Amino acid sequence: MAVLTDQAFPHHVADRLAALPAVHAVTLGGSRAQGTHAPDSDWDFAVYYRGAFDPADLRAVGWEGEVSEIGDWGGGVFNGGAWLTVDGRHVDVHYRDLDVVEHELAEAGQGRFHWEPLMFHLAGIPSYLVVAELAVNQVLRGELPRPAFPEPLRAAAPAVWRGRAELTLRYAKGAYAPRGQVTEVAGALATAAMETAHAVLAARGEWVTNEKRLLQRAGLRGLDTVLAGLRPDPQQLARAVAEAETLFAAA
Repeated sequence: MAVLTDQAFPHHVADRLAALPAVHAVTLGGSRAQGTHAPDSDWDFAVYYRGAFDPADLRAVGWEGEVSEIGDWGGGVFNGGAWLTVDGRHVDVHYRDLDVVEHELAEAGQGRFHWEPLMFHLAGIPSYLVVAELAVNQVLRGELPRPAFPEPLRAAAPAVWRGRAELTLRYAKGAYAPRGQVTEVAGALATAAMETAHAVLAARGEWVTNEKRLLQRAGLRGLDTVLAGLRPDPQQLARAVAEAETLFAAA
């Protein structure tokens, strides 16, 4: 069998995914959808299903890799998926429950969202992440809305994220810095930076789908210099927290 070209490959995958029971739409996401990919970047797809989607149907396609059950990735809006190898390429497939997505779309339109933990995300994710995906991903099969950033969400979200960052820094200042705990302070500063970056991007009305380029987009890469100077000295750690507070306030 001939190796598929990069132009043909996403449509080959989308055809197989769209044929699965309960699937109504398939999208291409990540760097491939946004044109920021490298030649070896993964391929990110999402299957939008309604009702009872059975991961066994995806497993039965026969692609090599790991297919999770519904809820295995936290059970929230980001509720599972698969890590696969297809035609020699690394492929991620994410499950998206259309009932959940439509609910979060309506909530975002009213300026409401909630926070969820998610593996590999320092600050966790907002429930409007699934709305952001609708806005930036490429629809390959089916039909999905393509929302603009809601003004009520733009007004409400920054204060929520900045409040989380403030509490994260306050805890680092009171619990970690006085004990000279460098690792804990570094983790808190990194988390607070991501939280602040979410606030900055929300205030601009810009969607966020992951943390990979979040600090660059928010102009917060200056935190690297602060973290590089950390050492197990309570006074130095307190100064580092103060420097981070100044950096975040200016963002």
